Amino acid sequence: MIYLDNNATTYLPPEVREAMMPYFSEEYGNAASVHTFGSRLMNQMDSARESVGRLIGADPKDDLTFTSGGTESNNAILYSVVKKFPNRRHIITSTVEHSSVAKVAEDLEKQGYEITRVPVDREGRLDLNFFKNSIRSDTALVTLMWANNETGVLSPVAEISKITRQKGVLFHSDAVQAIGKVKINVSETPVDFLSVSAHKLHGPKGIGLLYVRKGVPFAPLILGGAQQNGRRAGTENMAGIVGFAVASDMAQKFVADVKKLEQEEKLCRKLEEGLLNRVSDITIAGQGAQRIPNTSQIIFEQTEGEALLQMMSDAGIYASGGSTCTAGTTQPSHVLLAMGFNEKQSGAAIRFSLSRYTTEDEINGVLEIMPKLVSKLRSI
Repeated sequence: MIYLDNNATTYLPPEVREAMMPYFSEEYGNAASVHTFGSRLMNQMDSARESVGRLIGADPKDDLTFTSGGTESNNAILYSVVKKFPNRRHIITSTVEHSSVAKVAEDLEKQGYEITRVPVDREGRLDLNFFKNSIRSDTALVTLMWANNETGVLSPVAEISKITRQKGVLFHSDAVQAIGKVKINVSETPVDFLSVSAHKLHGPKGIGLLYVRKGVPFAPLILGGAQQNGRRAGTENMAGIVGFAVASDMAQKFVADVKKLEQEEKLCRKLEEGLLNRVSDITIAGQGAQRIPNTSQIIFEQTEGEALLQMMSDAGIYASGGSTCTAGTTQPSHVLLAMGFNEKQSGAAIRFSLSRYTTEDEINGVLEIMPKLVSKLRSI
């Protein structure tokens, strides 16, 4: 098996699994309990919050709330802002956001909010002049992703943050695909809100993080008990939280290791260059832009992406056609369409996403098999 779909989900290392196991068995208490069997788990939760906080460079005084994942965090942030600032009816996002932001924007649009979507160029880069000119006195929120989940193209978050702070506008960044792949420090690059998901950085599924800068108003999405200082009701997923913490510590070490980051990027570029040399009529989406080191979305002209993915799967190579959250739909990639590609090209795209566990032998295997599969499909 050659697994190159790490933007969809990642391998759970033994260190993470072992740390989680006690919370499925002997440590099964409820952290909200009055008795010590449950309440002692609060110490583990606080420690886990510190680990995840270090990964994003958060101040201990900032609000870090565990959620079920990136989708919940994104929803919570957008709906919180419109509740807290009811007189501000304008939101700025982009044409290439993840569906968990884009769908909320569409919902708010139906409720009468005005949504401005910042366009991108052929390489997937945001139009910053358009963005600057879009900010208004009634703008409630700017929500722009840190790294695109399909192309891997990075947004100029530092510059966006500087602009929003000058304008006095709140800024949220969906960092789900960037975390654990590039350095993120919300103290150096101030954002007001950040979304993170554990299973994208070799943590467990079903656990994520919602970061809110200290002093920024927030209204919880999920109501009920007073867990997590009233910011997210519901019994905490202790096994997931502990696994998230271990994965965060491991990811922090990986991102700090320049050689390991360079090795991951080197393998990704070897894949791209090898395919460009072996397969005709292919295009790498966002090739001219700055990207996270593990992602390559490649358009194989004169093929049907779904058929190619099936052939790859039969050959033991696992990748995706784009965002896994839209898999199974007949809609072309909104990201590629926004970049100026047509529907046929969008339907011929394959996203390869590596991890720190990807080996050179695996990349060599892909380079040996893929040209044969593409040639066979094109002949059909």
